[in-house]
Amino acid sequence: MLAMRVRVRIGVWSLAAVLAVGVSVVPGLAQSASVAGAGQRSVGTVKSTSGTGLTLTTAAGQDVLVTIPEIVKVLVVAPGSKDLKSATPGTLSDVAVGDKVLVVGDPAVSGAGLIATRVVLMKAGAIAATHQAEEEAWTKGGGGIVKSVDPATGTIEIASGLRTVTVLVKPETIIRRYSGDSVRFADAKVSSIGEIHKGDQLRVRGMKTADGSSITADELVTGMFRNFSGLVSAVDATAGTVTLKDLATKKPVTVAVGPNSDVRRIPPMMAERVAARMKGGAGSAGGPGAGAPGGAGPGGAGVHAGPNGMPEDGAARERSAGSDLSQMLSRLPTETLAGLKVGDAVMIVATSPTSDAETPMAVTLLAGVEAVLRASPSGQTMTLSPWSLGGGGEGAGGDAGGGPGQR
Repeated sequence: MLAMRVRVRIGVWSLAAVLAVGVSVVPGLAQSASVAGAGQRSVGTVKSTSGTGLTLTTAAGQDVLVTIPEIVKVLVVAPGSKDLKSATPGTLSDVAVGDKVLVVGDPAVSGAGLIATRVVLMKAGAIAATHQAEEEAWTKGGGGIVKSVDPATGTIEIASGLRTVTVLVKPETIIRRYSGDSVRFADAKVSSIGEIHKGDQLRVRGMKTADGSSITADELVTGMFRNFSGLVSAVDATAGTVTLKDLATKKPVTVAVGPNSDVRRIPPMMAERVAARMKGGAGSAGGPGAGAPGGAGPGGAGVHAGPNGMPEDGAARERSAGSDLSQMLSRLPTETLAGLKVGDAVMIVATSPTSDAETPMAVTLLAGVEAVLRASPSGQTMTLSPWSLGGGGEGAGGDAGGGPGQR
């Protein structure tokens, strides 16, 4: 199972995307901006302010000098706003470095910058607070691997850890699908329940029942990902690829590593602890004595008490350990493609291309997993979750947390 380093920031995207990309992203705001009058538009992050205006930096890295006359309104909007109806009036003094702004104006007489006729402001603090709230909502929602889909009744069954959870899809549920050619959550496309398939990974935000057996989805995101593990046989820094012999298929595979790929290295001692957890040994999450040597436990060979106190077989321990890895990924030291060497043991979560001619793109690459692979020689059950990167929380193999956020 596979972060996207993906923090869950979907709701904020409705307006944050406007401020980061352009007004055309949200029709409501685009219409409101049009009512404000014709003019040149510029969107970006506030770099500096002065008594007469501000300088913003666009997504392309261009600095734009904006002069704001005293008679021009500054409209403050909350993250998630679809239009300007709920905007509150503000002034230039409300603008601070790091805030997001959309400026409508005319070119300055000097030809440098804009003379604003309207300024739409989103405070950085409000964005951060909304992001945090949304990440928590996605973490509580959880996720897992799709077992079955019934578009007619709007129900999806997912394997979440050791249980099956029913996801109830409403007509108004927002459904997105992770793009097969991108590791950016921002590129996830609006989708439908009919495009969800068995084996997909799914994250959901919504209201759970008291026993956690079902959840009514307000929003969900799905994707098909591939998992590889093995020893690196080649690193091509020029092409931006790494090649390894996959333990599961016994075949060589080449994976692209791009600027949005999350490359990490686990310290040896930490890898040994994860491996011990997989074996049910003294280093497992249950502490000393949690499992007998070799994984034998009260329930017989290969069985020991899992984190919830229930008997857990070897495959379940590996899935659980994979969840542990997914949770700690954002805290591990970063690595670079140049830092990888032939012989390194790696685990990779990658996109699933639509054709064999395409090279899978690494969402996550974790190096230093020699001990982990020794404990899972087949490489088939010990996998990472795509949804937990960057946000903490459980992986999709457990109660999927961390969120499909944007890279």
